[in-house]
Amino acid sequence: MQPPTPAGGSDTSPPPAPAPDGSVPRRWLAVELWLVMGLSLGASGVRALVALVAAVATGVPLGEQAAVLNGSLAPGRPVLDLVLQLVRLAASLVPVALALHLLTRSGEGARTIGLDLSRPRPDLLRGVALAALVGGTGLAFYLAVHALGADLTVVAEDLPDVWWRVPLLVLSAAQNAVLEEVLVGGYLLHRLRQLGWGDGRALALSAVLRGSYHLYQGLGGFAGNLVMGLLFGRLYQRWGRVGPFVVAHTLIDTVAFVGYAVLAGHVSWLPTPPG
Repeated sequence: MQPPTPAGGSDTSPPPAPAPDGSVPRRWLAVELWLVMGLSLGASGVRALVALVAAVATGVPLGEQAAVLNGSLAPGRPVLDLVLQLVRLAASLVPVALALHLLTRSGEGARTIGLDLSRPRPDLLRGVALAALVGGTGLAFYLAVHALGADLTVVAEDLPDVWWRVPLLVLSAAQNAVLEEVLVGGYLLHRLRQLGWGDGRALALSAVLRGSYHLYQGLGGFAGNLVMGLLFGRLYQRWGRVGPFVVAHTLIDTVAFVGYAVLAGHVSWLPTPPG
């Protein structure tokens, strides 16, 4: 016999418990996905779309506008700047910690999506190969799209010339890799499969999401990252490990960030902001 409902009509019955086999109710999984993405890359996609609309609305050609990826947070105060940069990087990884916590609570853990050191050599070799393929192709694509005026000028870094500049760029590259590959490359695809989505449908959503939070760079940024998402997502569905993609993404962004710091203004083929 059910206990009586208290006055006011509110239901105090406990929420449904996880299934005996450790699986999580579908409704919980769907809410979980909305919350994790709403706190992280889903929200970034909305902001990036608004930023692109604002850039187009200025009437200034996109190629004459700039998108700064790693800028100073306290110009003229390098110590404070470094502290703020490190806080920003750490805070951006909280959604990753949340996703891994939720996987652990559902009886799975980080190992379920291949975020572990059980296969270091294959993960490293696959990551290096992917970085070589995607990095070179991505640069060529960006240069072509920028020349057509469909992308903003991407300023990979605009940091003060101090001792922590390059180490921070490497940390920023690693943070991007962990955030994107764990959430969009592993966690999202894993949860969508648990929700009964087919691999093709889940792959399309993951790739569109990856492209969406790069819209602030322009249409080329969206298209290039969508294609990257299709490649990485399909390979994740085959390999079941995010490790190679964390390695690849870290290498790609490290070369992009540090390479820009070294080459910007010294070579004619690399776009830089006017003036």
